[in-house]
This record gives sequence, structure tokens and C-alpha cells, in this order.
Amino acid sequence: MMSSLFSYFGGGGAKKNNSKEAIVKLRQQLEMLRKREIHTEKQMLEQDAIARKNITTNKTVARAALKRKQVLEKNLEVTQQHINTLEQQMNAVETANLNLETIKVMKEASDAMKGMNKRVGINDVDETMEEIRENMQLNKEISEAISSVQITDPEEEEDLETALKELEQQALDDKMISAPAVPVGTHGSAISAKPVAAKPQEEDEEEELRKLQAEMAM
Repeated sequence: MMSSLFSYFGGGGAKKNNSKEAIVKLRQQLEMLRKREIHTEKQMLEQDAIARKNITTNKTVARAALKRKQVLEKNLEVTQQHINTLEQQMNAVETANLNLETIKVMKEASDAMKGMNKRVGINDVDETMEEIRENMQLNKEISEAISSVQITDPEEEEDLETALKELEQQALDDKMISAPAVPVGTHGSAISAKPVAAKPQEEDEEEELRKLQAEMAM
């Protein structure tokens, strides 16, 4: 069955066009029958109206109208049967055409996959995957090597720490030297005094001695 379907595609566009032409003709015939159906129903209504109008006044006319209505009913039944038959046939043709188009696309996809698989063998896939794994491992090793590099020299770090400590000690020494002396009372208690300007070290010592003598004299 599949070979017959594929042979259908190999027949060129003639067979494909035949299916489309058949669908077009079926639709045209259905359209004509539906118009006839509507027209027949309209005639039946007209004959029914004539019969009702003359049922009491002119039975001959009424009887003739009913006969024509019965004939029209039979014609309508035949027309509707034709419509149903053509609708079923058209649905079948459209479904068959859809199936063929689907199979055609599937065959084209299968042929494309077959061609691609010929160009790419299993050995090529294995080699490519192996190369990918090797490159990933190489990238990992490079990243680890870069992360382990120490940009700063350890000796430079030690020299920097030493310089910082010396600078800190110098700042403390300068702070202690520049701090003013605090006078002390006879009992060791602090006394209030106005801050004096900084003097040379000898003058400060003499001043402290004079203050001590004065306190002892008191």
C-alpha cells in the first residue's frame, strides 16, 4: 500500500490536480443541488398556500395544488439524497487528499533525514563528542590555573605590613609628645590651670620646680 502511495507522488502533478479538480466539481454540484433544494421548498410553500386558499371555494384548484406539492416533495427528497451522497463523497475525497499530502510531507522529511544521516556517521558523532569533552576539560584546567595565580608578592606584603606598623607607632609617639602636662596637687589630686603655650623642655622643668616649691611653702 505504501509503495502505491509513493508511486502516486511519482506520477507528477497530474494526479494531484485530478484530486483537486474532483473536489471543485463536487462543491459546484453541491451548490447547484442546494439552490434547487431551496427553490423546491419555496414552490411547495406556494402550492400549499394555493390549496389552503381554495379549499372551501374551489376544491379542484386546491386538489391540483396538493398534487403538485406532493410531486415537489418527492423531488425534494431525491435532491436531498443527492446532497447527502455528494457531501459524504466530498468528505472522503478531501480526507484522502489530506492523507496523501501528509504522507508526502512525511516522505520528504524521511528522505531529508536519510541524506543527513549519510553525511554524518556514528564515528563522526563520537569524535565530535570526544573533542567537546576535551575542550571542556581544558577550559576547566585553564580557569583553575588562572584562579590559583597570586598577583601580589608575599615579600611585598610583609614590607607593607612593617611600614604600616612603623607609621602607626610614629603617630602614637607624636600624639604623646604634643599632649600638655597635667598639674598635680599635694595629695595627688589634679588642680585646675589654664593651658600654657608649649615651651622648650628645660623651661618646662624649671617652671614645674618653682610651682612645687611654692606649694611646699604653703
